[in-house]
Formats: sequence, structure tokens, C-alpha cells
Amino acid sequence: MVAEVVGVLVKIFVLMAPFFVLSVFAGVTDGMPLRARKNLALRTTAAILILSLALYFIGDKIFWGLGITLDAFRVGAGLVLLLSGLEMVRGAVGGIRAGGEQSGGPDNDPAVVPLATPTAVGPGTIGALLVMGVGSQGEPKRILLELAGIVLAIALIGLMLYYANAIETLLKRRGLAVLSKLTGLFLVALAVQLIAAGIRGLWPGL
Repeated sequence: MVAEVVGVLVKIFVLMAPFFVLSVFAGVTDGMPLRARKNLALRTTAAILILSLALYFIGDKIFWGLGITLDAFRVGAGLVLLLSGLEMVRGAVGGIRAGGEQSGGPDNDPAVVPLATPTAVGPGTIGALLVMGVGSQGEPKRILLELAGIVLAIALIGLMLYYANAIETLLKRRGLAVLSKLTGLFLVALAVQLIAAGIRGLWPGL
């Protein structure tokens, strides 16, 4: 039971690329007073949680509406996650670079864009949440365990953002960039596993 929760926690935590989120947060909040940074950290955490839970619970409706099979989506989500991981290793995801630059307009709330999405809840995270939500339908115990893991992972990221000043002082910008690239490597590995599982489901004879 505990192992299942920890497994989901680690998976979601890695998928959300916490050190990349932290580096973007540092760039977005550069020059902000400490109180404003902490307030933004709380709002960002709330936005990530709401987005994640919504994706987890409406995944089955999306699949049903579009006529997509779970295995086909695993392959598609895995390919997107693979590209995201490779881009992270190169230092850019979704138009956002590790220095905190973004392509959105000045009216965007940074708690939602770019911090909650696409930085934390990007294509890979979206795909994983949809697959998990659909796969756990009709299994209340599994749903509770997965939700516990998801909430704990988001809480950890929230703590990292809340204490971003201390972490920045400890690791420096260069350290955050290196950890972000390492996270990208883990995302690539997860993507390969997701694609392999989808292919096995689509073509069991392979």
C-alpha cells in the first residue's frame, strides 16, 4: 500500500520536473519581495493541484468522446514525453527556458501560465494523469492510493517553491539548470517505458 503511494509520488514528482519548475519560478519572481514570492508559490501549488485532479477525473470522458484506446494514448503520450525530456536536456520546454523567459503575454498570471502549465503540468504530466485516471476506473482503492501519491508529489513541489529563496541560495542558478537536465533524462526513460507498454498492448504478439 505504502509502496504504491510512493511509486505514484515519485513518478508524478519526476514528471512535473521540480527543478525545472523551480528554475522557471526563480526567473519569473526575480526582483519580487519575499512575501510576494511565497504568495505566488501557494497560488501556483493550488493551480497545479486543480489542473492535475481535473485531468485525472475527466480522462475517461476524453477517451470516450474521442474514441481513443488507452494503449494508443500511451504511445502518443510517451512520444510527447520523450520530446519534452529531450527539450529539457537541451534547456527549453514549451517556449520557456531555464532562465524563466516565456512566450506568453504580460497579462498572463504566472501562477497558471507558465508555472502551473506548461512547466509543471506539461504534455508528459497530462498524458500520465489521463492514463492513470482511465486505468483506475472502477477501483476505489487504487484511486485513493493514486490520489494520495499525486497530492503528496504536488505538496513537495509546493514546499520547494515556497522555500525557493533558500534552495536558490544553496544550489545557485547553474545547479538548478544541471538538475533540470538530469530530470529530463529521467523523463526520457519514463517515456520509453510508456511507449513500450502501449506497443505491447496494441500488438500483443510483438
